[in-house]
Amino acid sequence: MDDRGDLSRLLTTWRARLRPAMVGLPAVSSRIPGLRREEVAMLAGVSVDYLVRLEQGRARHPSVQVARALARALQLSATERDQLFRAADLPIPLPAEMPTHIPPSVQRLLLRAPETAIGVYTVDWTLLSVNQSWQALLGQPPRDHNLIEAHFAGTAPEVLMSRAYIERFERALVTDMRNAGLRYPNDSTVQQRLARLRALPRFEEIWLEGSSVEQRSEPKTFNHPVVGPITVDCDVYTAVGTDLRIITYTAEPGSEDASKYDLVRTLGTPESPTAAEATAVPFGP
Repeated sequence: MDDRGDLSRLLTTWRARLRPAMVGLPAVSSRIPGLRREEVAMLAGVSVDYLVRLEQGRARHPSVQVARALARALQLSATERDQLFRAADLPIPLPAEMPTHIPPSVQRLLLRAPETAIGVYTVDWTLLSVNQSWQALLGQPPRDHNLIEAHFAGTAPEVLMSRAYIERFERALVTDMRNAGLRYPNDSTVQQRLARLRALPRFEEIWLEGSSVEQRSEPKTFNHPVVGPITVDCDVYTAVGTDLRIITYTAEPGSEDASKYDLVRTLGTPESPTAAEATAVPFGP
């Protein structure tokens, strides 16, 4: 009698329907349909041995962090992600919690737009995933990187901008964090981050003003360590139905900045994945 459980069967089924090209991996000759366990384990950031135990039913209760990572690696829809959580006896992420799940369509965007630097953020500006062009332009982000905390703590990538630009940008970040706190009052991650930010003098100063400023799509000039100043257009999008933010950086075709950008993407970064690895790099749980 097969008593492996639903989690085992679901993981095996979802792995079998994927192909290497769908996740940015080179095609390999194999009699086994779908991705290999080693590939899924790499994409999810778990050990192959643990994935084997999950698929064989010898492990049945992954952590929330592992379940989320598997959902991203297997490109599950929101409904399928909920199935995974139920099968693992985990509480399904409630709407009151800040969404961190990246849907397959956004994952494909990361993989199939190599000439565009793309980063995917949560509503409170925590970085979830980037592509290789992003890493080449801005470097390897630290785990659990949050744009708002990095800016106000002075650890964000260097951007050459006017005082007026900084004033507006900071107020837009504070507005976004205020909205995130109001939208997810029961999310401990959001509320703890807000408490840390309010301990920073500049953030608190703007917070107490109560101003409301929207993000703008406009150029940014980064000081790259190899090519020097490089100006790119920054656009902010919202993935419909996900509450995720998608940031893209592109250079004007035919410009000096476009030449610099091409060189940057060719050089890559020392921390970038090798060609045999995925081009969408996850961060955080």
